[in-house]
Amino acid sequence: MSIKVEYISKIYGTQYALDNESFEVKTGEIVGFLGPNGAGKSTMMKILTCFIPPSAGKAWVNGFDVMEQSLQVRKSVGYLPEHNPLYLDMYVKEYLEFIAGLHKMKNVGARVREMVSVTGLEVEQHKRIGALSKGYRQRVGLAQALIHDPEVLILDEPTTGLDPNQLAEIRELIKTVGKEKTVMLSTHIMQEVEILCDRVIILKNGKIAADDNTTTLQQGDEHKMLIFVEFDKDANENRMRKLPGVESVKRIKDNSFQLVTKPDKDIRPELFKFAVDNGLQILGMQREEKRLEDVFKELTKGEN
Repeated sequence: MSIKVEYISKIYGTQYALDNESFEVKTGEIVGFLGPNGAGKSTMMKILTCFIPPSAGKAWVNGFDVMEQSLQVRKSVGYLPEHNPLYLDMYVKEYLEFIAGLHKMKNVGARVREMVSVTGLEVEQHKRIGALSKGYRQRVGLAQALIHDPEVLILDEPTTGLDPNQLAEIRELIKTVGKEKTVMLSTHIMQEVEILCDRVIILKNGKIAADDNTTTLQQGDEHKMLIFVEFDKDANENRMRKLPGVESVKRIKDNSFQLVTKPDKDIRPELFKFAVDNGLQILGMQREEKRLEDVFKELTKGEN
C-alpha cells in the first residue's frame, strides 16, 4: 500500500478535525479526497506529509511511518498545499533549481527543463514568480511537487485559479502521472473527480461518510434514473405518475418535469405515447444518472 491510515484523530482543543479514521490507497490509484470546508481534508493531507502530527493513530506513506520516519516520507512525497507557498522574489527556473538542489538531485538542469516543459512554463520560466498569474503560480507549485519524481503525489486543490485551457492541461498531466504514481487530490470540482479519480473518499465532520469508486457511489443502494422532459403546455402530473416504471414526478418549472424511474425500464417510449394521447408536444427530453454532485450533497447535508 502506498498510503495506510489507521484510526487517525486530530483534536484542536475540544474539536475533532479528524475522528478515528482509517483507509488505504494502493499504488497507481488516483483518489479524490472530498468534503465541505472544514471537514478535515487538508488536516489529513498535512498529517500524511508530516507537516503536523496526529493526536492519535498511525499512518504510513510508502511503508514509512509519518511519526518515526518523517524524513523518508518527505523524500518520497510530492506535495502541493492548498495555499501554494512560493518564493515570490525568485525566478521560476531559479526556484525549481533550488528545489531540485534541496532534494540533492543529479542532472538538475535537465530535470528542471523537463518540468518546465511538462507543466507548460516555457514562456514564463525567466520571470519572477511574483509577476506570474495565479494559474501559472499553481503550475510552478505542481512542478516543484513533481521535480524529485516522488512515488506519491498529494495535491490540495491543484487546479485552483486555472483557466479552462489550463484546467484541461493540468488534468491531463495528473492523469498521466497517475498511471505510474499514487495520487491523492482534494477538490471541490465534482466534474474533475469524475474525470480523474478511480475512487472517492468523502469526509463529513472529520469522519469518512463514503469510500468507493465513483460509479458505485453514483448508483447508490438503489440505482435510479432521472428523466427531464419539457412539454409545449401543461401536463397532468398524476397521469405521468401512473406510467410503467415511474417512481416519482416533480415539476421543475412551468411545463418542465423531473421523473425518477427504475434503472431497468426505459420510459421514453411511454412518455412519447403519453404526449400524443394528451395532445402535447415534447420540446426537450434528457436522461441521466444521479450525478456525483448530488451524492456529495446527500452525504454531507447538515454539516456544521
